[in-house]
Amino acid sequence: MDYMRAVDRLSLLFNHLTKGHTVLYRGTGGLIGHRFPGGPPMLLLDHVGAKSGRKRTTPLAYLADGEDLVIVASKGGHPRHPAWFHNLRSNPAATIQVGSGRRAIQARVATPEERRRLWPRVVQAYSGYAGYQDRTEREIPLVILKPRQ
Repeated sequence: MDYMRAVDRLSLLFNHLTKGHTVLYRGTGGLIGHRFPGGPPMLLLDHVGAKSGRKRTTPLAYLADGEDLVIVASKGGHPRHPAWFHNLRSNPAATIQVGSGRRAIQARVATPEERRRLWPRVVQAYSGYAGYQDRTEREIPLVILKPRQ
Protein backbone atom coordinates (compact mmCIF):
# COMPACT_ATOMS: atom_id res chain seq x y z
CA MET A 1 0.00 0.00 0.00
CA ASP A 2 1.40 3.40 -0.88
CA TYR A 3 1.92 6.13 1.69
CA MET A 4 -0.94 8.42 0.61
CA ARG A 5 -3.46 5.60 0.63
CA ALA A 6 -2.37 4.70 4.16
CA VAL A 7 -2.70 8.34 5.22
CA ASP A 8 -6.22 8.53 3.77
CA ARG A 9 -7.24 5.32 5.58
CA LEU A 10 -5.88 6.56 8.88
CA SER A 11 -7.58 9.96 8.62
CA LEU A 12 -10.65 8.83 10.61
CA LEU A 13 -8.46 7.63 13.49
CA PHE A 14 -6.42 10.84 13.26
CA ASN A 15 -9.62 12.92 13.46
CA HIS A 16 -10.62 11.13 16.69
CA LEU A 17 -7.16 11.65 18.17
CA THR A 18 -7.27 15.33 17.20
CA LYS A 19 -10.62 15.77 18.94
CA GLY A 20 -9.27 14.06 22.06
CA HIS A 21 -6.17 16.26 22.02
CA THR A 22 -8.35 19.37 21.74
CA VAL A 23 -10.59 18.30 24.65
CA LEU A 24 -7.60 17.57 26.91
CA TYR A 25 -5.82 20.79 25.92
CA ARG A 26 -8.90 22.96 26.56
CA GLY A 27 -9.95 21.10 29.70
CA THR A 28 -6.53 21.43 31.35
CA GLY A 29 -5.73 24.93 30.15
CA GLY A 30 -2.89 23.53 28.07
CA LEU A 31 -1.26 21.58 30.93
CA ILE A 32 -1.86 18.47 28.82
CA GLY A 33 -1.33 18.86 25.10
CA HIS A 34 0.76 22.03 24.89
CA ARG A 35 4.08 20.19 25.12
CA PHE A 36 5.14 16.63 24.35
CA PRO A 37 8.61 15.31 25.17
CA GLY A 38 10.92 15.72 22.18
CA GLY A 39 8.36 17.62 20.11
CA PRO A 40 7.57 21.22 19.32
CA PRO A 41 4.95 23.06 21.37
CA MET A 42 1.32 22.86 20.26
CA LEU A 43 -1.44 25.45 20.00
CA LEU A 44 -5.14 25.23 19.29
CA LEU A 45 -6.26 27.12 16.19
CA ASP A 46 -9.92 28.19 16.16
CA HIS A 47 -10.90 28.94 12.59
CA VAL A 48 -14.03 29.23 10.45
CA GLY A 49 -14.81 26.74 7.68
CA ALA A 50 -14.42 28.29 4.22
CA LYS A 51 -17.51 26.52 2.85
CA SER A 52 -19.54 25.63 5.95
CA GLY A 53 -18.96 28.78 8.01
CA ARG A 54 -18.73 26.50 11.07
CA LYS A 55 -16.17 26.98 13.82
CA ARG A 56 -13.36 24.43 13.75
CA THR A 57 -10.48 23.76 16.14
CA THR A 58 -7.20 22.20 15.06
CA PRO A 59 -4.19 21.41 17.28
CA LEU A 60 -0.97 22.37 15.49
CA ALA A 61 2.74 22.55 16.24
CA TYR A 62 4.11 26.07 16.19
CA LEU A 63 7.33 28.02 16.18
CA ALA A 64 7.71 31.42 17.84
CA ASP A 65 9.17 34.17 15.64
CA GLY A 66 9.25 37.31 17.76
CA GLU A 67 5.66 38.15 18.65
CA ASP A 68 4.40 36.11 15.68
CA LEU A 69 3.83 32.36 15.62
CA VAL A 70 4.47 30.13 12.60
CA ILE A 71 2.46 27.03 11.71
CA VAL A 72 3.15 24.54 8.93
CA ALA A 73 0.54 23.39 6.38
CA SER A 74 2.22 20.00 5.90
CA LYS A 75 -0.66 17.50 6.18
CA GLY A 76 2.05 14.86 6.56
CA GLY A 77 3.30 15.42 3.01
CA HIS A 78 -0.12 14.84 1.44
CA PRO A 79 -0.54 16.23 -2.10
CA ARG A 80 -3.29 18.62 -0.93
CA HIS A 81 -3.14 21.39 1.64
CA PRO A 82 -4.91 20.75 4.97
CA ALA A 83 -8.48 22.05 5.35
CA TRP A 84 -7.44 24.52 8.05
CA PHE A 85 -5.10 26.20 5.54
CA HIS A 86 -7.95 26.76 3.06
CA ASN A 87 -10.11 28.04 5.92
CA LEU A 88 -7.49 30.58 7.00
CA ARG A 89 -7.04 31.80 3.45
CA SER A 90 -10.79 32.46 3.26
CA ASN A 91 -11.12 33.75 6.84
CA PRO A 92 -7.71 34.96 8.10
CA ALA A 93 -9.06 36.46 11.34
CA ALA A 94 -8.93 33.64 13.88
CA THR A 95 -8.07 32.88 17.50
CA ILE A 96 -5.48 30.64 19.08
CA GLN A 97 -4.94 29.11 22.47
CA VAL A 98 -1.32 28.75 23.58
CA GLY A 99 -1.18 27.02 26.94
CA SER A 100 -3.89 28.68 29.01
CA GLY A 101 -3.84 31.98 27.07
CA ARG A 102 -6.09 32.87 24.16
CA ARG A 103 -5.53 35.61 21.63
CA ALA A 104 -6.90 36.96 18.39
CA ILE A 105 -4.63 36.59 15.36
CA GLN A 106 -4.51 37.51 11.69
CA ALA A 107 -3.13 34.73 9.50
CA ARG A 108 -1.18 35.11 6.28
CA VAL A 109 1.03 32.89 4.15
CA ALA A 110 4.74 33.57 4.58
CA THR A 111 6.42 35.36 1.69
CA PRO A 112 9.09 33.42 -0.22
CA GLU A 113 11.78 35.34 1.68
CA GLU A 114 10.18 34.57 5.05
CA ARG A 115 9.82 30.91 4.11
CA ARG A 116 13.51 30.67 3.17
CA ARG A 117 14.42 32.17 6.55
CA LEU A 118 11.92 30.15 8.62
CA TRP A 119 11.99 26.71 6.94
CA PRO A 120 15.32 25.64 8.52
CA ARG A 121 14.02 26.69 11.96
CA VAL A 122 10.79 24.75 11.42
CA VAL A 123 12.74 21.62 10.44
CA GLN A 124 15.01 22.08 13.45
CA ALA A 125 11.93 22.20 15.70
CA TYR A 126 10.48 19.04 14.09
CA SER A 127 12.65 17.11 11.64
CA GLY A 128 9.63 15.27 10.17
CA TYR A 129 8.76 18.35 8.10
CA ALA A 130 11.79 17.73 5.85
CA GLY A 131 10.48 14.27 5.00
CA TYR A 132 6.99 15.62 4.41
CA GLN A 133 8.39 18.15 1.92
CA ASP A 134 10.33 15.37 0.16
CA ARG A 135 7.12 13.30 -0.16
CA THR A 136 5.04 15.94 -1.90
CA GLU A 137 5.40 17.97 -5.07
CA ARG A 138 3.68 21.00 -3.52
CA GLU A 139 5.68 23.52 -1.57
CA ILE A 140 4.51 23.21 2.02
CA PRO A 141 3.32 26.66 3.09
CA LEU A 142 4.26 28.35 6.31
CA VAL A 143 1.55 30.47 7.89
CA ILE A 144 2.36 33.51 10.01
CA LEU A 145 -0.03 34.20 12.89
CA LYS A 146 0.24 37.86 13.81
CA PRO A 147 -1.43 39.25 16.96
CA ARG A 148 -4.60 41.17 16.07
CA GLN A 149 -5.29 44.45 17.85
